[in-house]
Amino acid sequence: MTRIARPGQAFFVAAAIVPLTLAVRLVLVDFQSMDYRAFVAQWYDFIKANGGFSALRYEFANYNVPYLYLLAILTYLPVPTLIGVKVISILFDLLLAFYTYKLVALKYPRGWVPFLAAVTVSLLPTVVTNGAMWGQCDSIYAAFGVGAVYYAVRSRPWLACVFFGLALAFKLQIVFLFPLLLILVLLRKVPWPGLLVVPGVVLLLDGPALLVGANPAQLLSVYVDQAGEYTRLTLNAPNVYQFLTVTNSADMIRNAGVLFTGTLVLIVILGVVASRMALTIPRVVLLATVFAILVPFFLPAMHERYFYLADALSVIVAFYFPRRLWPVPLLVQFASFFSYTPFLFGRAGVDLKWLALAMLAALVLVGRELVLQTRRPLTPTGD
Repeated sequence: MTRIARPGQAFFVAAAIVPLTLAVRLVLVDFQSMDYRAFVAQWYDFIKANGGFSALRYEFANYNVPYLYLLAILTYLPVPTLIGVKVISILFDLLLAFYTYKLVALKYPRGWVPFLAAVTVSLLPTVVTNGAMWGQCDSIYAAFGVGAVYYAVRSRPWLACVFFGLALAFKLQIVFLFPLLLILVLLRKVPWPGLLVVPGVVLLLDGPALLVGANPAQLLSVYVDQAGEYTRLTLNAPNVYQFLTVTNSADMIRNAGVLFTGTLVLIVILGVVASRMALTIPRVVLLATVFAILVPFFLPAMHERYFYLADALSVIVAFYFPRRLWPVPLLVQFASFFSYTPFLFGRAGVDLKWLALAMLAALVLVGRELVLQTRRPLTPTGD
């Protein structure tokens, strides 16, 4: 039986999460990555030199404008650029931990388990290094993505769609979870007009940039431009393309990879819908994890950071299915973090083929569990 935490104890643990996560990150904040120097710092300097928010009328960055709004706010504050950029990511690290807590608390409403899940996610090596060391902002879309899953299972579909839209406004990688959203629509857990909310939120957040004179065509094409920016089959991502050595016909393989990934996603969607599987909370979490691993594993032109959402969800799904899926976060974190090392530290700690095998093993485990769930009647706990 799960221990019941007294209110005072629960507050103490919750209050401890924040200083603990900050203390771990404090030792990393002085590190300047190549991405920070080549992109984010230059974007900040451009914004500051061109009037703050009014600088957003120019085309100077390949990120969507909501993140640039945050950089613009920094230019008005007496905060060193490097510290300010990393504080943005760290704040969303905490938001990601919060929604991890909320989602796991649906299974364990009493006791310490939700706090353990939140602390675990906040201290994952990829989560710590992504923002506090690398200066990346993947925690923003991931926090909104996990929040979207939470509101979906809490029968708040419109708010879930708003969170999907917020995530999309910051990063294209939230599309890894869009197959889950489609399943929710097809099984009538989300009304189909809710799908219009997602792009609506993105367009609404483009509004301030449009008001200062930004080019509408450029705002609408930012993700199209990003998608066509990289031609390599993989950019250090621990995925299937680590097993291919290609010098010719890369374009053909890339197109085939996109088609194959889309086919796999469609098979999963149709399988879930055709099986009439009841969408319990554990099963929605499981589906989210399956897609967060499957899509970047088979999709070409993926970066190592694109498994960030899988990093967080693999922990959450392990708390929902502890007996069978406890190895999943270990496999995902091993593969994901060690794929960071060539970029952050200049050398690979583990051969990328082994990392791809670890990620494949995680995908097999969650995929097997999904197949079992489509064939299994509901238990009293809804698993």
